[in-house]
Amino acid sequence: MTALIDKFSRQVRYVRISVTDRCDFRCVYCMSEEMTFLPRAQVLSLEELHQVARAFSELGVEKIRLTGGEPLVRKGIDDLVAGIGALPGLKDFSMTTNGAGLRKHAEALHRGGMTRLNVSLDSLNGERFRQLTRTGDLNKVIDGIHAAQDAGFEKIKLNAVILRGRNDDEVLDLVDFARDEHLDISFIEEMPLGDVSDHSRGETFYSSDDVQKEIESRYALMPSTETTAGPSRYFRMADSASRIGFISPHSHNFCSTCNRVRVTVEGRLLLCLGNEHSVDLRGTLRRYPGDLTPLKEQIVAAMDLKPERHHFTTDGDVQVVRFMNMTGG
Repeated sequence: MTALIDKFSRQVRYVRISVTDRCDFRCVYCMSEEMTFLPRAQVLSLEELHQVARAFSELGVEKIRLTGGEPLVRKGIDDLVAGIGALPGLKDFSMTTNGAGLRKHAEALHRGGMTRLNVSLDSLNGERFRQLTRTGDLNKVIDGIHAAQDAGFEKIKLNAVILRGRNDDEVLDLVDFARDEHLDISFIEEMPLGDVSDHSRGETFYSSDDVQKEIESRYALMPSTETTAGPSRYFRMADSASRIGFISPHSHNFCSTCNRVRVTVEGRLLLCLGNEHSVDLRGTLRRYPGDLTPLKEQIVAAMDLKPERHHFTTDGDVQVVRFMNMTGG
């Protein structure tokens, strides 16, 4: 039990662990406006989440990202970060956040050993930002980014989901903001997870190729071999240190090199974002409290369930019924 290798000879080195399904935003591509969240008894405790992270670390995983929902709304998140940050062997420890809570938490996250932050930012227009997030305050997010910079985070990346007719006219503005703030940015194709009521995914799909073409109308992009062990394809600009990334589950499928699995906050190990292949880790955690051996055996055995690829379409069809907040971003 020293490495996690699936049937297609891909080694899993990266796990995304959801710490909550709750969020203070209601982003239109992530969840419905009226959500029912999990009862507390179904949610992994902080101790259980730490055990999951430790088990993966001992199985050779080098990168852990905490996700949600919004991880910063989870009570005790700073303590969990400090516990995971102390695990030996981690080369990359990060979080995906909407940024609204960074003014409160950034210093503790950095002190706890977190090395990178991904901040979701889909619009720089305050009114439009409110429409896309339903509840979000753009000023709090911008202030949170500055708080993270002040706390010592040198690696901060923006994540922008581009929707045709909703925010596709802001691509260059987002690039310029990243350049001005010395940030990286990844543009993400919307993924068909959950039956959202706000829009038709077939109508709002905007490909990475279209985004790239828009950026190249102003900036020449040079392919980069750099990687963060995630799905982004990175490009550089000659006059800026900011990197431009593209996450393209539709137009540039990255399944052949997938090195990732996810753990939901209710303890389901998801072997693929775009499939329902999963196993229940919560039952094992609670059947053998404090004993990592059965948990690690279950994780190793689960690698045989990891499918070769997902099969997303762009016609608006929902391939997976769970919402993104249930999956972990």
